[in-house]
Amino acid sequence: MSRHAEAAHHATGHPAGRPDGGTDQEDARTAVTVFVALGANLVIALAKLLGGLFTGSPALLSEAAHSVADSLNEIFLLASLKRSTRAPDSKHPFGYGKERYFWSLLAAVGIFVMGGCFSFFQGIEALRADHAETRTGYVVGLIVLAVALVAEGSSLIRALSQVRGRARQAGQSMRKAIRSADDPALRTVLAEDSTACFGVVVAMLGVGLHMITGEVQWEAWASMIIGALLVFVAYQLAKESRGQIIGEAADPALRRALRNFLEEQPEIDTVTTLLSMRLGTRSTLVAARVDLAAGLDSEEVEEVLVRLKTAVRERWPIADQVFLDVTEASPGDRARAHRERRHLDAAVDGAPEADEAEPGP
Repeated sequence: MSRHAEAAHHATGHPAGRPDGGTDQEDARTAVTVFVALGANLVIALAKLLGGLFTGSPALLSEAAHSVADSLNEIFLLASLKRSTRAPDSKHPFGYGKERYFWSLLAAVGIFVMGGCFSFFQGIEALRADHAETRTGYVVGLIVLAVALVAEGSSLIRALSQVRGRARQAGQSMRKAIRSADDPALRTVLAEDSTACFGVVVAMLGVGLHMITGEVQWEAWASMIIGALLVFVAYQLAKESRGQIIGEAADPALRRALRNFLEEQPEIDTVTTLLSMRLGTRSTLVAARVDLAAGLDSEEVEEVLVRLKTAVRERWPIADQVFLDVTEASPGDRARAHRERRHLDAAVDGAPEADEAEPGP
């Protein structure tokens, strides 16, 4: 997911671009989407497994492994939706929002091991065994795959429908909404279902060509193509989850909006540093070092800081953890602040070198 593609909805400070911050309703819709995917995958996994055992089709068995992995992953995602909403406590003062990223990482591992690796194994075994099948077996396999395509397609349509609703509320195109989906549960379901539909089509081609030519290599290569696709999807999902678990900054649009707000305050002379970290889909930590204007006494300083933190939380509800540190800016601090502002502007405006140019804190 591109960070810059998220700019439109994060600039508002409302999760998923919702003006009312209705994350509970959005979570409920995501849970329904995951349940639909889970139900479809359980039925499909059983049908593919029975069909694969009956026909001995490596492509069908690979697809069965894929559906089993997807079913397990949906359970992980449901756990993430429940656990990530727990209230902060003494051990986790910033809450449990990153639970979603952890369980999504486990889902990616499941896709890699249970889906990708098993598909490669089935493809290699098919090449070694040179298995032949009866015409009845081919027909059974194709029927099972056709039913699977309908079920997977229905689950995918449900996920896309949710994304379309988000896009309409945020005033985005569908493509941009898909790229900017910051809920790992919804993103994983989208990836799984779209991959599953493509994988079923590849499996059908492999079975059909095997039936026409009598060459098992077609099914073997179909199985290995499915495996390669699953490994690629697992890598992409794991990379996203890894970055979010380690601690990603808020997107440039939100950071620039926060910096603009602070710099516009008459009591602030310079914002020397603005740091941020996403704590979940509905929580962001913001920490800024500010040089205040001269002439403020200690009571005024305290009042200013309290007022600014309250204003930030009200204006950007997603920035719920706000810390302001008063510092005395040196010439070097001011120069660094100027560079950071320039790189933020370039990032929001879509300059291709923005990611490479932006310095660390």
